[in-house]
Amino acid sequence: MKIKTKFFCRGVHIDDKKSLSAGCPIRDVAAPDSVAIALSQHIGKPAKPVVAVGDAVERGALIAEADGAVSANVFASVSGKVIAIERRPLPRGGETDCIVIENDGENREVSLKPLEEITPDSVRERVREAGIVGMGGAGFPTAVKLSPKTPVDTLIVNGAECEPYLTCDHRLMIEKTDEIAEGAKLLALALGVERVIVAIELNKPDAIAKFDGVDGVLVAELRKRYPMGSEKHLIYSCTGRRVPPGKLPADVGVIVENVATALAVYEAVKLGKPLVDRVMTVSGEGVKEPANLRVPLGTSYRYLLDVCGGETDDASTYIAGGPMMGATLLSTDFHTRKTDSGLLVLTARQASIAAPTACIHCGRCAEVCPMHLLPMDIDFYTLAGDYDMARDRGGVLNCIECGTCAYVCPANRALVQSIQMCKQKLREKR
Repeated sequence: MKIKTKFFCRGVHIDDKKSLSAGCPIRDVAAPDSVAIALSQHIGKPAKPVVAVGDAVERGALIAEADGAVSANVFASVSGKVIAIERRPLPRGGETDCIVIENDGENREVSLKPLEEITPDSVRERVREAGIVGMGGAGFPTAVKLSPKTPVDTLIVNGAECEPYLTCDHRLMIEKTDEIAEGAKLLALALGVERVIVAIELNKPDAIAKFDGVDGVLVAELRKRYPMGSEKHLIYSCTGRRVPPGKLPADVGVIVENVATALAVYEAVKLGKPLVDRVMTVSGEGVKEPANLRVPLGTSYRYLLDVCGGETDDASTYIAGGPMMGATLLSTDFHTRKTDSGLLVLTARQASIAAPTACIHCGRCAEVCPMHLLPMDIDFYTLAGDYDMARDRGGVLNCIECGTCAYVCPANRALVQSIQMCKQKLREKR
């Protein structure tokens, strides 16, 4: 059954570039010779290692346990031997400890114990045990979201996938419809809600057709607009409810989970599978063979590009994630994590490398900002070092860093980077 949706008035319409990989079925990637599994691949404290160098592990074995309530377990994605626990760089800067496992090629595997009974408590505990986090990019531990402090009545499964190039969620919705629907119902059971909405943009009619008619699920057809997949805008589009500044979706009675997260919940509860792999899109005009791949966590980006035939001669820019909110990479010496939805390679024609110029005060960034902020003021005060004014005048703390302001800026201002720096400076002050 379909429901009527609302439309938010700002944001931008972007050429989605999804045709490069939308028709590519998901295929499994053979495990590489070694993986480097990050202990920090979620919001909150990094996990604590429970293995040591020299230990033998099996695929699905716990190798690091959650350190506190806002943390997540980490599991081996291949069988083999732990050869190092060392610091490795992260795509968005900084470093984290990684457990490096040498693959023995034997693919020995262990599963979680079957649940004796499926109840709200057992589902929440299994989600925590399996190390499941939000796989749309945020990485918030899902078990925490399943215990909201305020009553909720609606679960929205986010299938908008509004970032250009990315099609991994689209393929999951086509190929794993029943499993995602079952995972959504398990999430609803844990939350104690009966209203489950699967929200999909209109540029995925085949996915909409797949979910239309699935028992116990409502389908919201979303008009194509970026950033439609943002939680606050998705909630407004599906329910008409507005999440106030500084509040969470649960404060208006809604929980949002990504379609890949719903699938992971199904696999953990029904199959006893912890989170050891995920589906990613490898795409862009700089990739010879764009694809949607099921990838063991900890696989190197370089390995994924080789699986896709390597780069074209005019490859220029590498991005972890989508082009709007992803991180530009200086190299391919990084490894996949639970929150990685894509790896893009763009040519110089697609990636803007023009130097920024002075702001021309056109106001376009404010006109398209979906949060009704003043990005030009945030940038001005940040560069002047007046971070309090950037907060009070520009509303920087309400920014979702979607990149619409930078996308339309004729002066090529680095607005998102300025916003991120301002937030960091305010955190340091606190």
